Amino acid sequence: FFRKTSKEAQSTTATRILLTLLSLFLFTQIFGLSSVAQVVLGKGNTGQYLSINIAFGIGVTLGIYAAGKISGAHLNAAITVTQCVLGNISSKTLVAYVIGQFLGSFLAAAAVFALYYDALYDYTNGSFTVTGPTATAMIFSTYPASNVSLQGAFFTEFTATVMLILGILVIHDEKNNGAVKGAQPMLTGMLVVGIGLGMGLNTGYAINPSRDLPPRIFTAIAGWGMDVFSADHSFWWIPVTAPILGSLFGVLLYKICIEFHNQPSHEDEPEKEQAGMETS
Repeated sequence: FFRKTSKEAQSTTATRILLTLLSLFLFTQIFGLSSVAQVVLGKGNTGQYLSINIAFGIGVTLGIYAAGKISGAHLNAAITVTQCVLGNISSKTLVAYVIGQFLGSFLAAAAVFALYYDALYDYTNGSFTVTGPTATAMIFSTYPASNVSLQGAFFTEFTATVMLILGILVIHDEKNNGAVKGAQPMLTGMLVVGIGLGMGLNTGYAINPSRDLPPRIFTAIAGWGMDVFSADHSFWWIPVTAPILGSLFGVLLYKICIEFHNQPSHEDEPEKEQAGMETS
C-alpha cells in the first residue's frame, strides 16, 4: 500500500496499472456486491449479514494478493488520494489508479446486475426502487439506517476509515511489529471483516469512494433513477468525502502516536550497514 516509485516508472507503467486495477477491482467488488444480492434477494435464506462481511474480506484479500506487486494494491480511492498528498505517487498515477478503480467497480456492478437480473425482477416485480419493502439499491451502494442523521453517518464513515488506515499501517509498518509480507493481504481482509462487524450498522461501511460511487452511478442508469443520489437527504456524498478525510486523519494520527516514536535507534545503524555489506 505504501511504496514509492519513480516518476519515470510511474509514467511507463500507467496503462498496465490502470488495466490491472480495473480487472482486479472488478474481481474484488464482485465478491462483495454479489454477497449482498444473495442475502437481499434470498430474503435471508441464502446468507446473513456475516456472510456479506466475509465476502468483502475475501474479495479484498484476493485483490491485494493479485495486485500487490503491480500497483501496491491500490483498491481504495481514499488511500490513493492520501498517497498522492504524502507525495508517494504522482498526480498522473493518482488519476490512472482512480480511473481503474472506478471502471472496475462500475463493471462489477453491471456484472452482478446481469448475474441476478432474474432474481431482481422477481423480487421487485420489475420496479427497481431505492426505498420501500422491495428496495434493492442497497445491493450496489451503501445507504444509511433510517435512524441515522447525516452528521452521524459522516462520523461513522470517517471513523471507520480512520480504523481502516490505522490497521493497514500497523500491518505494513516494518519499523514496528509489521506482519510478514505473505500474510499482509489476509490480515487486511480480516481488518475489513472486523470493521464490518463492528461499524456496519449505521451506513453499511463504504470506507471507500471507489466502492460506493461507481455502482451508484450504474444504478442510476440501470433503472433506479436519480433517487439513488437524492435519497436520505442526498447521502451519496458522504461515502465519497468522509473516507478521504478519515484516511488523511488516520495517517496523521499514526504518525503522531506511533511512527514518530518508533524511529530506528542510532545503535542499530552500524549493524544494518554491516548486514548490507555481508549481503553484497
